[in-house]
Amino acid sequence: LGTGSTACYAVERLGQKLKSGELKDIVAIPTSIRTKEQAESLGIPLVTLDTHSKLDVAIDGADNVDPGFNLVKGGGGALL
Repeated sequence: LGTGSTACYAVERLGQKLKSGELKDIVAIPTSIRTKEQAESLGIPLVTLDTHSKLDVAIDGADNVDPGFNLVKGGGGALL
C-alpha cells in the first residue's frame, strides 16, 4: 500500500471492500507509518516483506510522469 493522496483513496476503498465482504483473504504491506495507521484503522490485515516477499499487486502513485512514461517518485519523505 503506497503513500500519498491518491494511495490514501485506494486504501480507503480497499478497507470498504474488505468490510463489505466483497474482498477476502488479502493482506497488505504499507510503505509508510501513515499508511500503516490508516490501514489498521480500516481493518486491513498487515504483514511485512520479511514474511511475504512476493507481491501480487502494488498500489502507489507517482509525483511526475514524463512523455516516455518514466515515473518519478518523491524524495523519500514518507518512508517507513
